[in-house]
This record gives sequence, C-alpha cells and structure tokens, in this order.
Amino acid sequence: MYNFRQDFIHFAVQQKVLRFGEFQTKAGRLSPYFFNAGLFNDGISLRNLSQFYAQAILASNIQFDMLFGPAYKGIPLAAGTAIALAEQGRNVPYCYNRKEAKDHGEGGTTVGAKLQGRVLIIDDVISAGTSVRESIDLIRAEGAEPCAVVIALDRMERGQGDLSAVQEVRLSYNIPVVAIATLNDLLGFLQGTPEMVENLTAVQTYRDLFGVKNDPI
Repeated sequence: MYNFRQDFIHFAVQQKVLRFGEFQTKAGRLSPYFFNAGLFNDGISLRNLSQFYAQAILASNIQFDMLFGPAYKGIPLAAGTAIALAEQGRNVPYCYNRKEAKDHGEGGTTVGAKLQGRVLIIDDVISAGTSVRESIDLIRAEGAEPCAVVIALDRMERGQGDLSAVQEVRLSYNIPVVAIATLNDLLGFLQGTPEMVENLTAVQTYRDLFGVKNDPI
C-alpha cells in the first residue's frame, strides 16, 4: 500500500517545513523539531500538500458532503483539497469564513458554497483548538453538522492536562480528527532514514516526556 504518511514527512523535510534543532513552543517547552505549514507557500508545494490532504481524507472513509476552511490558513487548504479531491473523482463544494462579517455586496460571514450537510473542517494543525471550536460553532449556527477535522500533523503532545489538543477536540465534540501524519510517523521516518537518524533520540525523548498515549483514529 502506498505509504502517503511517510512520503508526507519526507516532503515536509524537503520543503524545510519540518526542521530539527531546538525550538521553543507556545507552552514554553524546548522541542527538537518545528513544523510550520505556512512554508508550503508556492504553487507546487500547495498542490502536493493538497494531494496529501485528499489521500488522508479518502483513506479515512469519513462520510462528508463539503469542506470548510477556517480563516486564514484553512482557506487555501480547503480550496486546494477540493481541487485534489476532484482530481480523484470526488467533486465537493467548499466554503470558508471571514474574520469580520461583510455588510455590503453578498454580505455574511462565509464565502463559497452554503454550509449544509456533513462538513469536513480542513486546518493545518490543532494547537489550542480555538480555530476548530469557532468553526464548529459557525457550522452549527448555519444548521450544518461538523463531521470531522483534518490536519497536517498531530504532534501527539499534552496540553495543560493529560490530553492533547487533538484528543480534547475529539472528546468535546465527539468527532474524529484525521492527521496526514503523526509524531509516531515522524519517529518511524527518522528511524528508517539513515541521514536523519541522528535526530531520533531527541525526538523520542521529547515524546517520552510530553507525549500522550496512542490515540488511533
């Protein structure tokens, strides 16, 4: 079977979106790796990223009717993923929100297709979960139903308590969170890539200190 998760990690390293060293997280922890999805910032990298999102969605077998991209990072992700899904034979509408409601022209807080049916939220990562919570509230306010969240990388890292932000979203809203790749996939990649294996010990130590238990989709 085509291992798109390992290929995604390799792609992120090539694009320097995933880097190794010493980085301070928002929680004040010193992380041996850093993932910045904002660096998928040209046409080819966005196309490839969108194809990985589409593969993760199709592999998950989640039933959905449309895509939603939270402003701002989720906007190109939702649009690109809609294109990638269409190339795979699955043409679905997509929508995104404005940060501020528009009071002229078509007005409203969303752009694109009408929010309806089962809505799949496309985002880059889940840190505090704020973007996802706002998206879920907006989707439900329009009478639609959020059915899942898809992200690029699940760091599988504890927040303030024993759960990760991803686990908290799953528990709070009873919806699946699908990641193209997880920290476990990253560890597998490092172990199987001789030129990168020097980073394995630091990442595994960080996982042991701050990681959550495996949480299968």
